[in-house]
Amino acid sequence: MNLDNRGLINYLLLPVSGIFYLLSRARKFLYQTNLLTTVNFSTNVIVVGNITVGGSGKTPVVIALVNYFKQQGKKVGVVSRGYGGLHHQGSLLVGENTQASVSGDEPLLIATQTQVPVMVNTDRVQAVKDLINNHEVDLVVSDDGLQHYAMGRQVEIAVVDGKRRFGNGFFLPSGPLRESESRLKTVDFVINNGAHRAGEVTSILKPFMFVNVATDEEQSLDFFDQQVCHAVAGIGHPQRFFDTLKSLGIKTKSHAFADHHAFIRSELNFDDNYPILMTAKDCVKCREFATDKMWYLHVEAELSDDFLTELTSKL
Repeated sequence: MNLDNRGLINYLLLPVSGIFYLLSRARKFLYQTNLLTTVNFSTNVIVVGNITVGGSGKTPVVIALVNYFKQQGKKVGVVSRGYGGLHHQGSLLVGENTQASVSGDEPLLIATQTQVPVMVNTDRVQAVKDLINNHEVDLVVSDDGLQHYAMGRQVEIAVVDGKRRFGNGFFLPSGPLRESESRLKTVDFVINNGAHRAGEVTSILKPFMFVNVATDEEQSLDFFDQQVCHAVAGIGHPQRFFDTLKSLGIKTKSHAFADHHAFIRSELNFDDNYPILMTAKDCVKCREFATDKMWYLHVEAELSDDFLTELTSKL
């Protein structure tokens, strides 16, 4: 579909976007007036979400926050809806051996990189209760859930893509917005992923190393310098990953897939012997058929000490 046709369809869908906007405002009003109940907990809850659909870089922020609070001696747990996974009833405790097809890719990535209990449940309130009751956590981080108003929270963090911001500014399905931009005025922090903007906390995704998906071998960032490699990404904004690889001097053959794409072996069987580079979120879906030609780029979200200190003071 070309850009002109997509733009036309977006405008044709504006009446549906208007209905979505009214319904979202009405739902929020019901919680604000206590006609719908918000459940509060004995344990502090930090929500890391966004006001748009598509990748904004919130999962690396979740991982960075969890690891930070672990270092501060907190017993942290994470809740997630498990988007893209097959688990839809009750709570699922995600571990390293959980299949991404069951839990969803992001919960498995968080569990793998933080080693904390990650609970998947479409009912986030129940997920928080299960973490508190069964795992005695003293801090819960919610991966997404900014609009899940039934779940009480002490701190709200909205992550914004520093380059794409809010797209065409339309609500779903004509555009990417779940809530209006004015929602950002009510959250505790706005984290800008990849750019600098007054009043927002800057976060940069910093590459650290390449890790072999099959063997866990680690190599430095210049390991593939000037080599031809397949670049595979099934994330919200694949071009960001491709640009990162190019900035490392890698000659890429790029393959973009939809966000949360469930990879199968045949999709990565290329007719050559070039290395295959992917994101960490994608690699957890390829572990069962990984070869030693597959590598992922390990990145971490850099957050300032000033932000972390202010965040801690709110708990």
